[in-house]
Amino acid sequence: MTGFFNPQGFLTAMRQEVTRAHKGWALDSVTIHNEVLRQTKEEITLPPMEGVYIYGLYMDGAAWDRRNGKLTESTPKVLFTQLPVLHIFAINSTAPKDPKLYVCPIYKKPRRTDLTFITVVYLRTVLSPDHWILRGVALLCDIK
Repeated sequence: MTGFFNPQGFLTAMRQEVTRAHKGWALDSVTIHNEVLRQTKEEITLPPMEGVYIYGLYMDGAAWDRRNGKLTESTPKVLFTQLPVLHIFAINSTAPKDPKLYVCPIYKKPRRTDLTFITVVYLRTVLSPDHWILRGVALLCDIK
């Protein structure tokens, strides 16, 4: 996704493929969910049963604790850290997400505008999501 010209279209196509694979699902009720994996890119040898694996996203304003699988404070003087492999998949639910999850935006470039916005992912955290909002935490496809 990090190298695509139209990553939103890629995610929409993934939603459509999952909807077609499940008889009785309506595209309007299918939403994107995600999970940050503990495996590295090199450890993954097979594609997911459903959805896509995404690698190459950079976290701005925070770091990812691989051991506990949660957001953590960034290391001093380190601007960007790489997020492990992200599994994005679709489910048939319009139920609200867990309010304890941080709704993290993904942007194409460090300049955060509506033109570079792609989507949001939901990240686990020990602290309140408001803490990360005030820090301006986001995921970036490119850090240049």
